[in-house]
Amino acid sequence: MSEDKKVVDFNKKRQENIEQKRRTFERVVFQEFLGVYTVVDDQGSSFPIKLVDISKDGCQFQLPFSLKAKNQFKSGTEVTLKLFFTKGTFIPAVVTVRHATEYVDNQGDAWLRLGGEFDTSLPSFKALSHFIEFIYQYAEFSCLDKGESKVYFL
Repeated sequence: MSEDKKVVDFNKKRQENIEQKRRTFERVVFQEFLGVYTVVDDQGSSFPIKLVDISKDGCQFQLPFSLKAKNQFKSGTEVTLKLFFTKGTFIPAVVTVRHATEYVDNQGDAWLRLGGEFDTSLPSFKALSHFIEFIYQYAEFSCLDKGESKVYFL
């Protein structure tokens, strides 16, 4: 086969499309639907954070950058997250921080972006794992609405 002919890996391309749909769906869910707060100190105070990404193993989230936050969220620190699905109810999750990086977004705002692993031994993780699975399944099986009057099932 000559070098100018390329073989397209349709499975790889399909997985890339699914991953892009998942991230787009996550952004909508995280920004419009799901409220996330974290408890960080001995007094149990909570403050909002932005959930950036979620997977079966862990998540990535960010909070406004400060030196206090940078010193508080070191690798190995356990952070309790409250994932609110309604105004008064949430699913608790514990995340062990594995990495923290400084991040500046397109608007010039500085964030501390944290990534970590879920404590899967908590009973509440069962509900969270189903939510995460839903996000993956939605990305794989959702369809783009093109205004058709009929819905076709494959």
